[in-house]
Amino acid sequence: MPLHSLYLCYFGLREPLVQTQVLPYLRKLAVAGTKLSLLTFEPATKQWTDKELVQMRTQLAEQGIAWHSLTYHKRPSMLATLYDILAGALLARRLMSNEGVNVLHARAHVPMAMAMLAAAPKTSIVFDVRGLMAEEYRDAGIWNENSLAFRLVKKLERAGLKRANQVVVLTRRMREWIASERLTTPEKVEVIPCCVDQERFATTCDPDISDTTDRFEIIYAGSLVGLYMVEEMGRLFRAIKERQPNAFLRILSVSPPEAGASQLVRAGLSDDDFWIGPVPPGDVPSYLRRARIGISFRKATFAQIAASPTKIPEYLAAGIPVVSNAGIGDVDDLLTTEKVGVIVREFDEAGYSRAADGVLVLAAESEIRSRCKEVARRFFDLDEVGGRRYREVYARLEAEQESSSAR
Repeated sequence: MPLHSLYLCYFGLREPLVQTQVLPYLRKLAVAGTKLSLLTFEPATKQWTDKELVQMRTQLAEQGIAWHSLTYHKRPSMLATLYDILAGALLARRLMSNEGVNVLHARAHVPMAMAMLAAAPKTSIVFDVRGLMAEEYRDAGIWNENSLAFRLVKKLERAGLKRANQVVVLTRRMREWIASERLTTPEKVEVIPCCVDQERFATTCDPDISDTTDRFEIIYAGSLVGLYMVEEMGRLFRAIKERQPNAFLRILSVSPPEAGASQLVRAGLSDDDFWIGPVPPGDVPSYLRRARIGISFRKATFAQIAASPTKIPEYLAAGIPVVSNAGIGDVDDLLTTEKVGVIVREFDEAGYSRAADGVLVLAAESEIRSRCKEVARRFFDLDEVGGRRYREVYARLEAEQESSSAR
């Protein structure tokens, strides 16, 4: 029986994450011949007009994706999520019955709960694990390990990993942890890191843009709240500026600028040393291309074994080396083995000094831009890495279903 997959996503279609990390992969699968449906949960505050709905459904249908949507409910938190899980499961069952959906592809834990409720015994499930949800909420101070929510999510996670026909994770370290816990067999687990469209950086960036400013720009792109270490970034920047007096820190973020600015000032920076603000998504590649170094600092908690920060392949695709702290996903091995970045192992003056010396040497290498771009292509290309591995996941599902039908 041909595969018809329903991709369950607990985000709205307009979310940048959906635009860059969901739809590109679905388009690749559709081109490869998989029949695809997509379910998203749209915030009530961002309602679509009737005209927009028709246009978007038509556009996605032309790309081989049938789009369905439900309203996302936020409060009260647990009850709202349980309601959405039930609504998503009911719609999934209806699509299984009426449209022949035989694969449920769950992006993260909440959609996995929908898939578990909806699935029939012969339904194939893909658990696309985007992180260790319970531990992430614990690290953010939202849950504790004794809370009902934490315990329920961990039970769902373990049950989902055991039930899934195929599991997708972002890192090798996460695959190794799943194997050590004996939650599924290794051959069912595919590692697919967060990938980027290389063409987006190649076609939107002036190759000489880095030479149009006297500043030596250091860049950070992402959130300034939660697990992200802004003050530590400021201290690293100080160490770089001591060696490179024309250094300037540019932060691209939709987070409130004042939160980041206060931490940078506390780290010893002046207002002239940095800029914080949002930029249109289409302009991000040009800003990255203009920079000389990219920074990615986040707290290295246990949950980070599952993390694949999107900013790192974006930095590399733009041709700039990376400074990251240790303990984040597979980043340590990648940066050091491929010689496209340095790792900060201690957040002290000696650690910052070593990182500053190391990354400035890399930034001065004549071949660094081409090497970074080549590493981005080999490890994070949207088609040859992400798209190909998703196609392999679906090929295994198809073979499994054919084998089951033959018995």
